Amino acid sequence: MKKLINNPSDVAAESLAGMGLAHPDLLRVHTDPACAVRVDAPVAGKVALVSGGGSGHEPLHAGFVGPGMLDAAVPGAVFTSPTPDQVQAAVAAVDGGAGVLLLVKNYTGDVLNFEMAAELAAAEGVAVETVVVDDDVAVQDSTYTAGRRGVAGTVLVEKIAGAAAARGDDLAAVAGIARRVVGATRTMGVALTACTVPHSGTPSFELGEQEIEIGIGIHGEPGRERRPLVPADELVRLLLDPVLADLPFEDGDRVLLLVNGMGATPLSELYVAYRAARGVLDGRGVTVERSLVGNYTTALDMAGCSVTLLRLDDELRDLWDAPVHTAALRWGA
Repeated sequence: MKKLINNPSDVAAESLAGMGLAHPDLLRVHTDPACAVRVDAPVAGKVALVSGGGSGHEPLHAGFVGPGMLDAAVPGAVFTSPTPDQVQAAVAAVDGGAGVLLLVKNYTGDVLNFEMAAELAAAEGVAVETVVVDDDVAVQDSTYTAGRRGVAGTVLVEKIAGAAAARGDDLAAVAGIARRVVGATRTMGVALTACTVPHSGTPSFELGEQEIEIGIGIHGEPGRERRPLVPADELVRLLLDPVLADLPFEDGDRVLLLVNGMGATPLSELYVAYRAARGVLDGRGVTVERSLVGNYTTALDMAGCSVTLLRLDDELRDLWDAPVHTAALRWGA
């Protein structure tokens, strides 16, 4: 194992500290308990958004703290849920009086700990709503979840809900927008190699030189099937076919297409995958109105990618286009 680390047990804390030093104009880092908070929080009268989960998926979630997106991110250890007291501290730091929306990927530890934090915050008089993201079509249940996993579609939920909060929507409306995005988003991923968790020092699973794993999660969980490597065009079709069938996406739909890297795939290859995805969608009569390509929800050093589709309407498109200014996503004013 060759990694740019010191002590494996310090990776999450040192990474978060480095992010705080690199982006003092966007966020401030709290260390006990650990969370990253928008630098101007709390914003009076605005619904605050808090998300989080295990570290190792960077830039998710701390990379999306800032105007137009999250007010706070709560990182656990690598691939380990944050604790309820971390979430509760983040809620307290960002509550501007209009309530707090918790955005939670569907992993058992995350759901339980965020729910406990929500109960503690509510007992202190904070209005809290929770939305669970479960966009992965690969499996219904896994080692980590009851139901579908939350994966790269989480970025789209955070951005669009963040824009709704920024325009002044109340808590119920922001939560409603987030649920609409969850309901219209589907994702499927593939691993070309496994990831290596720093404290273990060995790959999370073994793949042969010419093997791939279709339908993996973002913690190195197994997928739907293991099969021989195929060319990019065929591989992307293997990812998109179940995504298109699941909602289902149909002729005439307008979508946002996200091709997300898992951490170790070059951007050049992600654009090869994007080109292939556009070919499939064009052939199905699905119009790509917005696109995002890059590493946004990673699995440490895993090689591979995921493909996400969000069915758009005018409001969701406009909320996606709204200004955002974070370390990992920024456009507009």
